Amino acid sequence: MKHKFILAALIVILLGSCNTNPQAEQTSSAQFVTINGHDLIAPDGSKLFIKGTNLGNWLNPEGYMFKFGKANSARFINDMFCEMVGPDFTADFWRAFKDNYITREDVAFIRRTGSNTIRLPFHYKSFTDEDYMGLTVNQDGFARVDSVVKWCREEGLYLILDMHDAPGGQTGDNIDDSYGYPWLFESETSQALYADIWKRIADYYKNEPVILGYELFNEPIAPYFENMEELNGKLEAVYKIGVAAIREVDQNHIILLGGSQWNSNFKPFKDSTFDDKIMYTCHRYGGEPTKEAITSFIAFRDSVNLPMYMGEIGHNSNEWMAKFCQTMEENNIGWTFWPYKKADGSSFLGITPPENWNIIMQFAEAPRGTYKEIRDARPNQQIARKAMMDFVEASKFKNCVIQKDYIEALGLKTN
Repeated sequence: MKHKFILAALIVILLGSCNTNPQAEQTSSAQFVTINGHDLIAPDGSKLFIKGTNLGNWLNPEGYMFKFGKANSARFINDMFCEMVGPDFTADFWRAFKDNYITREDVAFIRRTGSNTIRLPFHYKSFTDEDYMGLTVNQDGFARVDSVVKWCREEGLYLILDMHDAPGGQTGDNIDDSYGYPWLFESETSQALYADIWKRIADYYKNEPVILGYELFNEPIAPYFENMEELNGKLEAVYKIGVAAIREVDQNHIILLGGSQWNSNFKPFKDSTFDDKIMYTCHRYGGEPTKEAITSFIAFRDSVNLPMYMGEIGHNSNEWMAKFCQTMEENNIGWTFWPYKKADGSSFLGITPPENWNIIMQFAEAPRGTYKEIRDARPNQQIARKAMMDFVEASKFKNCVIQKDYIEALGLKTN
């Protein structure tokens, strides 16, 4: 009998050890955000009107947020750093950058503004063994997202996961860190990888109610291509591949689909009934801050009777943003302003570039098409390396400038 008790105990221990993912515990579907016509419904039955910001530049660097011009995508920035200070120091920089650019303090501050949602852009390479931001194997995508999930849970915020850079590229510009064309829509290999990554993410987070939803990819199909309409015709089918992969493992979460041409064109969508937890996401930069600027979004939203959400908006005057926030609220379109933090202003927090950052900027803009040009432009190593690490220090929450007028223009608060 004693041996039977020992055997039973060992079985219990072994079964318990198989479930190491904290998100794997079963969660009631009633704890997730749901959809009712145009509205998002919180678990307590109240309407959820999204207000928040994007953690851009953290897991998908963009040049202008460092004040770079030519080096305007993650790959270009990384290449430039490697040419300037070497690949090993560049890897050290990226690890320090990821550790400090967004922390618990940042998420707590976002909550204090009155925001209720964070959109988290990420690069697909964070979930592969491709060379990305200082790592080549054992990428840290899940660890980084886990940290934000934990902080959002502690602060009572929702999180939208946004694949900002998809395999092959979904945009064809610096936005998706691609090779200048949206190869995703022509490559079955890239489509398979995109679906596999989303399936793994969805399986991992399927029982995590902090996550509002999964945005399959950002701003598909830039308007620069002669075959744009042909590419538009493939958009919904590629979305369906991702939805099907997610639904194999996750029936709980909403899935967000953006229109083509910078999330502005919803004509490619012909079928809004293939999944029962779909919402749409638009973007708008510039134009008049009036209802006329979003008439097409409203018309599409009304035609499918599903929620529409402004995933990106910003980079304008405080007066413009205040007026547009009013317009969106009047028309039931929630929003997350872009971005939360970057060098200088037009964001919740401004990073003051450190001493000698102009040297980094000069190298980034210099001709570097040949090895000689790289050698001729390369700055003093000690100065360049210090400036890079000083930028990391400057990006910490405690050292950033709170853009009070910007935040209050959104109807949020800073105290």
